[in-house]
Amino acid sequence: MFIEILKVILFGIIEGITEWLPVSSTGHILLLDEFIKLNMSESFKSMFTVVIQLGAILAVVVIYWNKIWPFRKGKTHAVSISKRKMIMWLKIIVACIPAAIVGLKFDDLIEKYFYNYVVISLALIVFGVLFIIIENKNKSTNEKMVDSIDDISYKQAFIVGVFQLIAAIFPGTSRSGATILGGISIGLSRTIAAEFTFFLAIPTMFGASLLKLVKFGFSFTFNEAIVLLLGTVISFVVSVVTIKFLMNYIKNNDFKVFGYYRIILGLLVLIYFGLIR
Repeated sequence: MFIEILKVILFGIIEGITEWLPVSSTGHILLLDEFIKLNMSESFKSMFTVVIQLGAILAVVVIYWNKIWPFRKGKTHAVSISKRKMIMWLKIIVACIPAAIVGLKFDDLIEKYFYNYVVISLALIVFGVLFIIIENKNKSTNEKMVDSIDDISYKQAFIVGVFQLIAAIFPGTSRSGATILGGISIGLSRTIAAEFTFFLAIPTMFGASLLKLVKFGFSFTFNEAIVLLLGTVISFVVSVVTIKFLMNYIKNNDFKVFGYYRIILGLLVLIYFGLIR
């Protein structure tokens, strides 16, 4: 059991790091599973690797609570609603629509046909190249970037949602990577693209986790419950550190380093699995 706990901790760490860095959490979790097998049923493992994302979501909620909670209590204890924050949530809902529609209808088919090393590798490489291209383009343009979530239009929010859909279909793309890349490509600053990505993750990942839980059922053994709780807690703690690191990093740096990392990892995965299969 001790070895299994160490494995679960490792999965939680990888989830917490790769969920927010634009390098693909799903891709890394699937690759990790090739080398470190969790001693659990395939149905529980499929649910576990998604549901531990709840820890990552909670990290966003804790860090950005003041920016995302629209209700506030005044001096007279009357509750008021922030119109600005409600509009932000409407934009987030608009961005959720593409992935929600496709995910509910084709989740099982996507997992069956696209969750393999070839798709993961190609997605890592393609979006790695796109990160480098778009960042180079940004350096050569003088266009004003959107530097406030309030200034994001509904059209821009929907476009970011389309990029999220691409990530939902092709593992290895990276949900955060795709939406950040989509945001930057339509004129959002790196900081705002990252923040909007974080906020968009709340309903998206909660919905995905709930869908997996419903499909699996809510009946767990004691060991399964401990494994799920531990993975979620580790994911939360590591996510808090990762989010703070990323937001500090992008103040003075671009995303090209992640592009190069994705390309190298994608090529290594293609070579490794191509040789052994």
